[in-house]
Amino acid sequence: MHSLVFHYECIAQEAVTMKALTIRNVPPALAEALDREKARRGASLNRTVIELLSQGLGVGITRSNGLAELAGVWSDEELKAFDKAVAPFDRVDEELWR
Repeated sequence: MHSLVFHYECIAQEAVTMKALTIRNVPPALAEALDREKARRGASLNRTVIELLSQGLGVGITRSNGLAELAGVWSDEELKAFDKAVAPFDRVDEELWR
């Protein structure tokens, strides 16, 4: 088991306060995953843990399921082109439905 000790800053308008947290009994697999993640990000363990906690708890960020990037991003021109491309599918071939 491992222990993690890290610090984070809470910045107020006029004062900076620091809070230190110690996390004990970190399972080896989790410690290894954190090491891989910090290497991937090119950040310190402290920064990586703070960012992961912020993401996981939705602090300081807007939570998203990722669909916002896909929805409502067409321009009027793109919409017109799409409507034109799918227009043939609106027609019913009467011969096929007899």
